[in-house]
Amino acid sequence: MSKYKSQEEAEAAGVYVRKVQSFVKREGRLTKGQALAIETNWDNFGLDFQPEPYNLEEVFGRSAPVVLEIGFGMGKSLVEMAAAEPDKNFIGIEVHTPGVGACLADIVEQGLNNVRLFEYDAVEILKQSIADESLARVQLYFPDPWHKKRHHKRRIVQPEFAQLIRSKLAKDGVFHMATDWENYAQHMLEVMSVQEGFENTSETEDYVPRPDFRPLTKFEQRGHRLGHGVWDLIFRKVN
Repeated sequence: MSKYKSQEEAEAAGVYVRKVQSFVKREGRLTKGQALAIETNWDNFGLDFQPEPYNLEEVFGRSAPVVLEIGFGMGKSLVEMAAAEPDKNFIGIEVHTPGVGACLADIVEQGLNNVRLFEYDAVEILKQSIADESLARVQLYFPDPWHKKRHHKRRIVQPEFAQLIRSKLAKDGVFHMATDWENYAQHMLEVMSVQEGFENTSETEDYVPRPDFRPLTKFEQRGHRLGHGVWDLIFRKVN
């Protein structure tokens, strides 16, 4: 979990966060199944924050491309992707304890061994616990849009964050973002388009069709029926 008790504390320390409520553990909202999943499976599938990078080959017991997802929610999509791409290793970061418990339960139910989870602030994990140039793909799906203009500075996709992602991606690795807020999609595009070391994979220099590897969520399916848009952006690290 984040060591910051409020949004203001985190901002003062220069830490970007996904949700204000993420700072307070909400164990009281845990179901018995989620609590049991954490208690019985964390040692096998959980990773604790540490101030030096993990050796990911040792963590997973093999050498394979590593995909890292920031803010996996309840983990349904993360588990679906890990099951569909068994040749890759997946790391999920989430600060909402019930989501961690739900994801662990699904990992065990599906018999997966290519997923590991952090319950901690994503920026701190990236800065200290993940080695440079070790990731094949970083995923940021439907982050908090902070839709009010005065809150735009709280959005996680900012120049400093983009360069942190770049430092962790291997050459030709990709940063994949998705949002259902058009204004945030435009913000992401503006930030990423001017970042050193990245190129937009879009043929039209803006957005890309949803790639096959990103599952269509129930929320997204409902949005499609209501005529709501979803924007995907994929930027590749070129140097």
